[in-house]
Amino acid sequence: MPSPPHVLVVGGGLAGLVAARHLAGGGIDVALLERRDTVGGRVRTLEWDGYRFDRGFQVLFTAYPAVQRELDREALELRRFSPGATVAGPDGRSTLADPLREPGTIPSTLSNPSVSVGDALRIARLWWDLRRTDPSALFAGDDATIAEFLRERGFSRRFVEEFVAPFYGGITLDRSLSTSSRVFEYTFKTLAAGEIAVPAAGMEAIPTQLADRVREVGGRIETGVTVESVSGAAGDSSGGGECGSDAGGGKRGPDGGVGGRGSDASVTVETDAGSVAADAVVVATDPPSARELTGVDAIPTEARGCVTQYYALPAGFDLETGRRLLLNATEQGPNHVVPHSAVAPEYAPSGTTLISATYLGERTEHDAELAALTRRTLESWYPNKGFDGLDAVHTARVPFAQFAQPPGFFEELPDVRDPAGPVYLAGDYTRWSSIQGAMESGRQAAKAVIDDLSE
Repeated sequence: MPSPPHVLVVGGGLAGLVAARHLAGGGIDVALLERRDTVGGRVRTLEWDGYRFDRGFQVLFTAYPAVQRELDREALELRRFSPGATVAGPDGRSTLADPLREPGTIPSTLSNPSVSVGDALRIARLWWDLRRTDPSALFAGDDATIAEFLRERGFSRRFVEEFVAPFYGGITLDRSLSTSSRVFEYTFKTLAAGEIAVPAAGMEAIPTQLADRVREVGGRIETGVTVESVSGAAGDSSGGGECGSDAGGGKRGPDGGVGGRGSDASVTVETDAGSVAADAVVVATDPPSARELTGVDAIPTEARGCVTQYYALPAGFDLETGRRLLLNATEQGPNHVVPHSAVAPEYAPSGTTLISATYLGERTEHDAELAALTRRTLESWYPNKGFDGLDAVHTARVPFAQFAQPPGFFEELPDVRDPAGPVYLAGDYTRWSSIQGAMESGRQAAKAVIDDLSE
């Protein structure tokens, strides 16, 4: 009886882990190579002195289709944020909640100065329109910036600037709202259908669970292995390849098959521990590394980053948001503040309150300067509270948290089969920048490999 095909997955982020799981579950002999000591990619949690610090502000959208398909949400012990947000600015603080889920918040929501009655009706209309829309259809058709989309639907300037800009600034790392409106529509629909949450053990519990599932179906995970180059029999994938859906890997036929990917093709992976031969390779690294390894120029590398700083406060300190995000209505200070220990008490040791502030972009201020700016901002929002005890305990600087997603970006993204030879791509950069995009890309890459090897 012939041995099953041998496939390597390069990179242990969400996309690589999902790809490895589906490959192993499909009867493939698969090994995942990760250069770090642990898997997770951009989804990581640092545990220190009783604290849990996620690598930047990260949350899980429970209604993402890939989340529902790939994860055991109950086993993650999710801690959920309250719907909506608290908006803070020169005029004080106000609440924008979801009246359908929390009827008791209707008076405070209607009295929110950032939201007119007309805006509230437009939100309801948008929710109704998107509720009936197939998620897969949201990335087709015309595109615009988020700002243009909201202006076309008649939302007020104040609502957009004081609520949407900081709220979606946290999601897209783009407070200017120049990101594709498709991303807005998809995430708005997802938020309306589900919740925002974090695992009790931190966001790294997600890749940890995925890694366990890889092993359960017979896949192998090898950490501490650095991949230096990837080259296939149908062409060198270590650089110089063409981009586009018909480049590199051969032209697609009507049945979806790809020339140069049959059973006679092979690929060699050079690592710091030696050479490894395989029938196929899935490159699931970060975008710059994936472009370098495969030569696919369509892989986006324009980055959006952020800085998240964590602070300890005395036990019982309350930002009075009811487990909601605290949004900055102005562009001065952090984009948003998160009451971590109010949402997930497991994030802080007993006797301590943990919050964080996220700044968009690569900030040049030193950690102490950012902490001072956060303190001044909070004091302006809470004039009757003292923040002298605010202690900066950790700073996470993430220069590449997402790739830029301007209008029309989706049509420019690479296909999983774009690299030359029996080499495939798995990463959110083949879909869109999100946990949904990363997990779905891993599943699609595994399907492509299995389909092509079966030929």
